[in-house]
Formats: sequence, structure tokens, C-alpha cells
Amino acid sequence: MITLQDVLLLSGVLFSLSVAGIFLNRKNVILLLMCIELMLLAVNFNFVAFSRQLGDLHGQIFVFFILTVAAAESAIGLAILVVLFRQRKSINVEQLDTMKG
Repeated sequence: MITLQDVLLLSGVLFSLSVAGIFLNRKNVILLLMCIELMLLAVNFNFVAFSRQLGDLHGQIFVFFILTVAAAESAIGLAILVVLFRQRKSINVEQLDTMKG
């Protein structure tokens, strides 16, 4: 049986890894997007765990909205990334500062 503490520990580890990934890797846009998605996954684990613990479905319904926004964010982010790669031939974050007007 998986307990609430087990799920919260997993969620904390995933959230910590995603925050560390964001701060340690500032060069690759794809990894930054993956770390943001991992952070949203950790939050979703918390919603599902507390929803199950309290016997309320509102947390699980809220997860569907978060997943929808995350999917839209990924699709738009990757589309922007493809356009930037075609123009600049690189996905290095440090080279994207030339877009400042």
C-alpha cells in the first residue's frame, strides 16, 4: 500500500530535481522546458495524493486542467523553439538575448 508520505516524498524529490535543473542548466531551452514539466508533474502528484487522502475529487479534476495547460505550453514552446533554431542554428539560451529591442 502506498501511503501519503511516500507520494509526498516522491513529489518533493521530483520538485527538487526540477528546481535544481532550472538553476544548474541555463543553456539548453529543451532541458528548461523539461524541468518545468517535471515541476508541474510534482504538483500534480500532490493534488492527487491529497485528493485521495481527503476523499474529494476536486484535486483530481484540477489535475486535468493543469495537464491541459502543460500540454499547450509544451506545444507552443516547442514551436517557438523550432522557429528560433531555424533562424539562429542554435538553442543556446545565451544567444537568444539578441531579440531584445
